[in-house]
Amino acid sequence: MDISASQEIDLPPHAASLIEGLRDFGYSLETSLADIVDNSITASAKRIDIFVDTVTDDPWIAIADNGHGMSRAELLEALRPGTRNPRDERDAKDLGRFGLGLKSASFSQCRQLTVLTRKDGETTAAAWDLDRVGETNRWSAMILDDPSTVPSAQHLGDSGTIVVWKKLDRLDGGYKNDGIKRTQTLNAALSSAERHLRLVFHRYLSGSPARISLYLNHVKLAPIDPFAEGHPARQLDSEEFLKLSKGIVRFKCVTLPHHKKMSQQEWDDIGGPEGHQRSQGLYIYRADRLIIAGGWLGLARQAESTKLCRIAVDIPNSMDAEWKIDVKKASAQLPPTVRNKLKSIVERFVSTSKRTYTRRGRKLIAEDQLPVWNRVLRDDKIIFKPDISHPVFREFRDRLGGDLKSDFDTCIRLIGSSLPVETIHADIIGGAENVTSDYLDDEALDLQVGALITSLLEGGISTDIIPDLLKNYVVLRSNWGRTQKMIKKHLEEDA
Repeated sequence: MDISASQEIDLPPHAASLIEGLRDFGYSLETSLADIVDNSITASAKRIDIFVDTVTDDPWIAIADNGHGMSRAELLEALRPGTRNPRDERDAKDLGRFGLGLKSASFSQCRQLTVLTRKDGETTAAAWDLDRVGETNRWSAMILDDPSTVPSAQHLGDSGTIVVWKKLDRLDGGYKNDGIKRTQTLNAALSSAERHLRLVFHRYLSGSPARISLYLNHVKLAPIDPFAEGHPARQLDSEEFLKLSKGIVRFKCVTLPHHKKMSQQEWDDIGGPEGHQRSQGLYIYRADRLIIAGGWLGLARQAESTKLCRIAVDIPNSMDAEWKIDVKKASAQLPPTVRNKLKSIVERFVSTSKRTYTRRGRKLIAEDQLPVWNRVLRDDKIIFKPDISHPVFREFRDRLGGDLKSDFDTCIRLIGSSLPVETIHADIIGGAENVTSDYLDDEALDLQVGALITSLLEGGISTDIIPDLLKNYVVLRSNWGRTQKMIKKHLEEDA
């Protein structure tokens, strides 16, 4: 029903209260920096530099670009909170949304925001100081008389913009009066932010030539591609799209290479600080800018068997409202139509991966004709138990007296029943690639080789094919250099 009224009354917000509220949108240093980089990309910048001074009594951060810059009027409009209606149509390459990013991202980290910009030979600098707003309770920014006093002003080229944060009250870790600890806290936050920027903008940083170059204190940042594009062992499982009224959503399912086919640095970079178990799942891009990195958004569970599964979901910025992209551009929600489509894609992709993983696990046991551990399925439970009939156990058992044989069998059963399943499971979730077998010394390896050769010869196996058969045993194959010499020695002795 329509609302009727006898008069309308303006109720402007209190500046001191609302501007402090802009500080608490949930930004971190990394998401704040990414928001400023968004603005530089939208301004057609090709090079973006982040300069940080953490050792002075008044540390500061500056983000400088060589984009098209702003006139005085454009700068003042950019400093106005809420410069754009999020419902307005944007250029396909525009990474902004609410017109709040510059202000809310900056205020979340500092109490003084200064912007220096140059366009068509005109240089302008203006600043917000939250302490000043608190004193006056007015929405009034300040025009600087001398732009050259702005930190990093010397890096401003013929055109471009520099955003400077001072009074970093949210970044000192509470160590405002302890310079050493404050610097350590800032550096730790910057280290995390560096990785975030390399990941979020990896599509912009990749290619030859790359669309942008991004530097942190003069060090060029390399992209972190969560899909290992170009790696020969990467598997592209499927590509699909969904055409909607406001654009096309694209889906790409990828299986990452096994860790043994990647360098340790590549593996760690792609897995991130929380590892591959946590980083599996959906990667949602808005105009090539990463919004969500990992997780299944309720469509599947994180599992060891799917830790190499990743799905890239690309959306245009025309779908922001439907996806509920937040101010930080760090979260989104799946629209019902997309969720239904994606659910079927995830179920198919995940089930295929689990079957492959299960087959591989069973194969590792089946490859050994005489494994030390047997995999037994009992009442829908998977049980691993030592194989008492293994040649090494059997040969040793035969040398024992009557009572000792029974005691030996009991010891082997005790080992099987004492397998630390929960600990192994927890370690695998934390990083299966770090779970490995203990080193097998020469004496133990030689005992294994000798017992297996004896068993094969007793079974009528020809000496010619024994080396090839023994290579099927995981423990021997992983120590093949030493194993070959022992095989030759035992065959010569038996001959």
